[in-house]
Amino acid sequence: MINQWGGEMTERLVDILDRSGSVLHTYPITLEELGDSADDAAYEKKALEAAASGRLVPNDELGDLTARIHVSRGGQMSSYGDDLQGNSETKLGLEQAVRLRAYALWEQDGGPEGREDEYWHQAFDQHLRERAYVLWQQDGSPEGRADEYWNRVIKFQAQ
Repeated sequence: MINQWGGEMTERLVDILDRSGSVLHTYPITLEELGDSADDAAYEKKALEAAASGRLVPNDELGDLTARIHVSRGGQMSSYGDDLQGNSETKLGLEQAVRLRAYALWEQDGGPEGREDEYWHQAFDQHLRERAYVLWQQDGSPEGRADEYWNRVIKFQAQ
C-alpha cells in the first residue's frame, strides 16, 4: 500500500487478547514505514489503542489486554494461554508434537502393525487434555469448571 506522499505503508493483523489469552478481536493495522521497518511493538500498540477507542472491554479491564501479531493457521495459531512450551502452537508444530507422542506410545506397546491411526488419535487427545489441565491449573483449579477449559482447547484446535 502506498500513502499519499508515495511512501510504503504496511498492514498487519493484530490480535487483542484478554487476560486468559482468548482472542477478543483481530484488527488490521496499517503503519507508515519509518526508516527501518516498523517493529511488531508499534503495530501492537496501535491495536491496543484501537481496542480502547472501540470500547472492546470496560475501561477497568483495558490494562489486562495484550496484543500479538496475528499469523494464519498454517503458521502461528493463537496461544493456548498456558505456560507450556509453544512449539505446538503452529499447525506444523502441533502435527509434529502429536506424531512424536504417537510414535512413543506405539513403541511402548511393541509397535503393533496397522494401528498407527489409533495411536495418533490417542496422542492428539492426550495433548489436548494436557493443555486444558494446565490452563485449569493456571487459573487456580476452579471447582466445577474443568469442562470450560476442555472446550476452550477444543475451540482453539478447531480454528
